[in-house]
Amino acid sequence: MASLTIRNLDDEIVERLKARAETNKRSLEAELRDVLTSVARQGNAFDLRAYAERIAAMTPKREQTESTVLLRRDRRR
Repeated sequence: MASLTIRNLDDEIVERLKARAETNKRSLEAELRDVLTSVARQGNAFDLRAYAERIAAMTPKREQTESTVLLRRDRRR
């Protein structure tokens, strides 16, 4: 397994992470491992775009509307 060193992290952030670890009854190291693992598993925008394209391919005869268009329509109501 790899080891990481993070420098120049704001003290307030460290305190928040320590509080979060305490709430979850974990060490700071275990909490950071969990946070980093969760973020890494979320994927990136490219992965999400590919996922959306796969969903659109399942319904080829339906018009696919951009989410920004749908949000704008909803805000006008």
